[in-house]
Amino acid sequence: MKRKVTKAIFPVAGLGTRFLPATKSVPKEIMTLVDRPLIQYAIDEARAAGIKEFIFVTSRGKGALEDYFDIAPTLEASLRKAGKTELLETLKNTNMESGAIAYIRQHKALGLGHAVWCARRLISNEPFAVILPDDVIAAEKPCLQQMVEAYEETGGCMVAAMEVPKEKASAYGVLDIKEDMGAMVAVNGMVEKPKADEAPSNLAVIGRYILTPHVLRNLNKIKLGAGGEVQLTDAIAREIMQGRKVFGYRFRGQRFDCGSKAGFLQATVAFGLAREELRDEFSQYLTEMVSLQKAAQ
Repeated sequence: MKRKVTKAIFPVAGLGTRFLPATKSVPKEIMTLVDRPLIQYAIDEARAAGIKEFIFVTSRGKGALEDYFDIAPTLEASLRKAGKTELLETLKNTNMESGAIAYIRQHKALGLGHAVWCARRLISNEPFAVILPDDVIAAEKPCLQQMVEAYEETGGCMVAAMEVPKEKASAYGVLDIKEDMGAMVAVNGMVEKPKADEAPSNLAVIGRYILTPHVLRNLNKIKLGAGGEVQLTDAIAREIMQGRKVFGYRFRGQRFDCGSKAGFLQATVAFGLAREELRDEFSQYLTEMVSLQKAAQ
């Protein structure tokens, strides 16, 4: 009987250098899309998928991220006194029960595989999810929930996948497809950041994973790979070599790369327009801006 996925690792140790100078003092993960930080989108998605234990792999200077999930008695008392019950309700989603969240330090920037490996003692012998907060996915049914439901049928390891232009394959881990079954593909191998003309397909791995504890044992043996880092895709590919199943899952939804400035701005526009109370005014502003740009050309 397959065990349920109730634990998730959130690798949040990165320095966020593409967003300097803001990230000099503000962790990238609490930069906001509209009025919610990136990490809140990731947490909400995990909760919707049935995750109960949240493991953050952090680094020095991430204290504000930890404080975000703590209770704020003074703020709550002020809102309660002012009768702002709606805002009080909003704050509930930012609070974590005692014992539900854990923080692990990654002392060296050795890549995603190393970050996941750092949490190995808290995973033990259970399947687990990995969520990269940089990848924000707008979907009617949250991406990880889609994957968990599919995992209950397949078991093994599963990675979220999306089609990308061949010329952009070098920015991703790319799947070597064994069998295409529509939403699901059986994987024959994985290549991390291949040259465009060497990519085995145009199906790229993005920041959602469901993994078995075997992957953690593989990470114990993995040497530094592409970019001088411990690559998680190498450890997953070893699962295939050892005869275990790995699947790619074509999720339903739109992914935004909020690790880049352009992607963050695109997500801001999309999530802003999705908010009913903002849509009319924001849409009108965007229309006016586009008209002014066209007039200036």
